[in-house]
Amino acid sequence: MIKLLARLVATNDRAELERALTWLYRFMVPYKKVVVGLLCLSVATSGLVLLQPWLTKLLIDDGLIGQNFTVLVVVALSMVGVTVISTFVAGINRYLYIRLSGKILFDLRYDLYEHLQTLSPRFYQQWRSGELLTRLDGDIAEIQRFALDALFSAITSVLGLLGASLLLFMLSWKLSLLVLVLVPVQLLWLRWMRQKVERHTRKLRERATDISAFLVETLPAMKFVQAMLSEQREAKRLRQRGGRYLSQLLTLQVVQFFTHSVPSMLTTVVRAIVFIIGGYWVINGQWQLGALIAYGTYLGMVIAPAQSLLGLYVAVQRMTVSLNRVMELRDVPPLVSSPEHPTPLPPSKAGLLHLKNISYSHPGRHKALLSSGDLLLPAGRKYIFQAPSGAGKSTFIDLLQRFYDPDEGSVALNGVNIKQLDLATLRRNVVVVSQEVVLFRGSLAQNLRYANPDASDERLEAVVKQVHLDTLVEELPEGIHSSLAERGQQLSGGQKQRIAIARALLMEPQVLIFDEATSAIDVATEAAIWQTVDILFSHCTRLYITHRALPDMDVDYQLVLEDGQLSVQTAV
Repeated sequence: MIKLLARLVATNDRAELERALTWLYRFMVPYKKVVVGLLCLSVATSGLVLLQPWLTKLLIDDGLIGQNFTVLVVVALSMVGVTVISTFVAGINRYLYIRLSGKILFDLRYDLYEHLQTLSPRFYQQWRSGELLTRLDGDIAEIQRFALDALFSAITSVLGLLGASLLLFMLSWKLSLLVLVLVPVQLLWLRWMRQKVERHTRKLRERATDISAFLVETLPAMKFVQAMLSEQREAKRLRQRGGRYLSQLLTLQVVQFFTHSVPSMLTTVVRAIVFIIGGYWVINGQWQLGALIAYGTYLGMVIAPAQSLLGLYVAVQRMTVSLNRVMELRDVPPLVSSPEHPTPLPPSKAGLLHLKNISYSHPGRHKALLSSGDLLLPAGRKYIFQAPSGAGKSTFIDLLQRFYDPDEGSVALNGVNIKQLDLATLRRNVVVVSQEVVLFRGSLAQNLRYANPDASDERLEAVVKQVHLDTLVEELPEGIHSSLAERGQQLSGGQKQRIAIARALLMEPQVLIFDEATSAIDVATEAAIWQTVDILFSHCTRLYITHRALPDMDVDYQLVLEDGQLSVQTAV
């Protein structure tokens, strides 16, 4: 089936399309029993639908015109029985189909989302959030619908087409020759229109992405928009994007209208010819009235599956656009990954960092942003890393947490190269508290437990007291189970920082990094936070990264970055 679908699409790389379709249809393998059951129900439904027109023929020709009341009653009751059974089977079929459809939809979305979780910060710097949302939502839904529709629609349509065609030839082979002319003409028309549908569908996806990206960008910054008196300007930008989307939508609708309306008109013409010729035969006694009515019904049953197959042909083009957009994300390789057989992290020398001749530069740049000699950072000590913005401090953090790997050299934790560690183990032991504390919509308890969902209530209560969040908990209407606003907007900077410190406590790291963590709060709160950290994390290797002067801090070492060269000096 995959090779057949690939042949229906105009593409220069058929092997790549087959690979994408293979990825898509592997999500149906776990549900193969359900798929087989649905196919059996589809066959039964098709058979029951084909039976109804023949019963109508018997009712008219043998019951009414033949004046046989017994036949009339038997056929009428049979029609009722077939309808009841058909309705029951169709209901079960629909329920199972919707359930299977939903499961495959979320399996596809989970797979893509899990892959996105493996990608580096560099990827998210290059892609717009709205673009990713559109592909995760609209494009995934499009290919999921097609994955099932292509299978069930094709099988049901083929069965209906073959069954109805056979019955048509049984009723009149002469009239059936018209069908042999109709279908090829429709195929030629749709083949000519398919590239137009694909091109305009892709453009519509791009217009939808523009709107999503605009909303994702401006809604979180609404306070800034209002402060800059830019409401009307941003509203105008949204109207412009909406206008371009509507224009492209209307263009696509016109193309799709002509794509489907021309075959429909041809079908109407053929049906009219059938009734003219067949009606002439009935009037002259050459054919039975019931046969003509049944023939007209079966003609619709032939044309409907044929149009469904032809529509499937057009749908392949639309689906390919979405599939290519999803595979474009799916094929982005992760920059780092856990080793197949990770090395356990030794408990001794907890928090010992060793940077051995590392060198790192951004892609496309020749000069190293960050390099070092053979640097050993003893465990359990307190370090300060002070350098101007853009000097490479954030890159240094990313190397320690292995969001990137150095171009040369290595980083070791407790004597083990971090490339040999499981990523979860590494990031559980090297924790960063940054200036921007990420909070999600939910309760305070849920936000605190984000780093350690299995933390007990007792442990959570103890951590809240340790970081002095108990005053906040007392003020909230439902205590620790009170819901926070989006991004915790009702909290102060100091309260957010204490939540971040509480998360770090629950993770129990060996290395704790503060990345500009207190730059947005007042001096008094900052001093209180440093005092809390020194007490709670005295056993950890602590690294304070900042671009500004800090209040008096008792540190052991100072990291210095000059002309991209990193060194360690004893604090004065």
